[in-house]
Amino acid sequence: MPFIDRTTLDFLVYDWLAAEGLTTHARYSEHNRETFDAVFDLSARLADEHFAPHYKLSDRLEPRLDGEAVHILPEVGEALRAYAEAGLFAATFDESLGGAQIPALIHTASTAMTMAANVATAAYPMLTVANARLLTVFGTPAQIDILARPQIEGRWFGTMCLSEPQAGSSLGDITTRAVADGADALLGPRYRLFGNKMWISGGDQDASENIVHLVLAKVPGDDGRLGAGLAGISLFAVPKFLPAADGSLGEANDVVVAGLNHKMGYRGTANCLLAFGEGTRHRPVNAAGAIGFRIGNVGQGLAIMFRMMNEARIAVGVGAAALACRGYRHALDYARERTQGRVTAAHKNSPPMPIVVHADVRRMLLAQKVYAEGALALVLYCARLVDEEASAATETERHAAAQLLGLLTPIGKSWPAEFGLVANDLAIQIHGGYGYTRDFDVEQVYRDNRLNPIHEGTHGIQANDLVGRKILRGNGEALALLGERIETTLAACTEDLSTECTALRAAWGDVNDTVAVLRGASADAALYNAAAFLSAFGHIVVAWLWLDQARAATADVAMRAGRREACRYFFATELPKTQQQLALVRSGNDMAVMFPDACF
Repeated sequence: MPFIDRTTLDFLVYDWLAAEGLTTHARYSEHNRETFDAVFDLSARLADEHFAPHYKLSDRLEPRLDGEAVHILPEVGEALRAYAEAGLFAATFDESLGGAQIPALIHTASTAMTMAANVATAAYPMLTVANARLLTVFGTPAQIDILARPQIEGRWFGTMCLSEPQAGSSLGDITTRAVADGADALLGPRYRLFGNKMWISGGDQDASENIVHLVLAKVPGDDGRLGAGLAGISLFAVPKFLPAADGSLGEANDVVVAGLNHKMGYRGTANCLLAFGEGTRHRPVNAAGAIGFRIGNVGQGLAIMFRMMNEARIAVGVGAAALACRGYRHALDYARERTQGRVTAAHKNSPPMPIVVHADVRRMLLAQKVYAEGALALVLYCARLVDEEASAATETERHAAAQLLGLLTPIGKSWPAEFGLVANDLAIQIHGGYGYTRDFDVEQVYRDNRLNPIHEGTHGIQANDLVGRKILRGNGEALALLGERIETTLAACTEDLSTECTALRAAWGDVNDTVAVLRGASADAALYNAAAFLSAFGHIVVAWLWLDQARAATADVAMRAGRREACRYFFATELPKTQQQLALVRSGNDMAVMFPDACF
């Protein structure tokens, strides 16, 4: 069973987001619909033949630490080798780096297929691709050749090492220390790193030849002390094995796995506590300290790391949307096959009916559909903006795309994670008692998706980013650009969508009124209800995307009806919820902040 409906995916990519129009840009001019379809066909085959078969097995047989190294299920490594041989690690990179220059939109849709099939296995290439991309943007030519190219080929994997046991998401509180240690003839400024990193996905495994860790650490000041807050945070590439100039692997670096985290989901992805500079098992170049090569300048680490973090945020949204789509497909098939009960007393003498005929089951299915496919539309729209930023004809268009992408990134991460999980919860409910047993996949799909509201920053962190940085610190340009795109949709809608147009225009007015109130509040008070603002804003953005899909669905009669009825359902049942949420934000309600500690 395809976990993401191909007809729906084709509509979103081609009919709605006009992927073929990207081929007019110089970067993608070698491609056409045929090559894009080939990528989708290849991805669907890999998902079906290499990713899906070990989905439950990799959940049951977690990675294990033998005291020295982490061993993962062999089938995971086999799937990733097939993925590499298909060229999908390299798909979006420049031809000069061995890539195919596939648009981000096509690659994101492709990735959704493998994530839906097995999100834990798909996490390895997701992180590796983002790691390599950061290096190609900020690394020196030698760093790109020696550290990024093997990842683009899928021979080495990559990680991002930010969090620490005592700091979590508060990166200003990290204590990993990077001490200058001369320079490497090829890889540049060399440092010795000492500290611990926690929650490192792919932190160790036996499926790749090497691992490149991108590590945030603080460079001490002249007094030898670590700076407070963000001062001195720099970025370092720390290979598991030190590479030679010819690409061969040298001695082991001073990076050891201090433990594995045992998660409720994503169990096939090794999640590690890493110790850098322990000095007891490995002493590279005859000294303790993990050797790292600085990327960029001292103090620029967090700014540079945001390149990978932002790519990973959208990727988390893609995974959440993919899992929501998978749960929906499971629930829909089950509801059509499972017979139980009768619709009314008039049917009391008839055989049990498929549960899909029951009103409450239909309600749950429709809610899943608008959450799952709305989330998929959102992350694909973000991917389209990535392509516009990279390849649009004018600087004005590229700047506008960058502004919109920045505004939508926290939504693209959090909305699919929040409401994709709601969809997966409904999938379990439709399965009834079978839903929470391991005999059916929906309980694992739920567990896997439960990690995504935490991955790459919690809902609250994304909310603070949206309100505090993207809206209040900005000059209003991004919000105005989004308003212009919404107005373009409203102007293009036909009369039969007038009710939805009126509702969306009112909701967008509600957003602008709320932002005006927030601009008049103190910096602290503006964030009291940022989470409610994020949920409401995300709902309004997704409502717009549903309306834009309904507008664009003109060719196929069945697709047109499906898009329009789903759109109407979202507007009737979901969009009204934003009125209460935004009213709460405007009120400046401080009850949670002022609630006495003793009363908890």
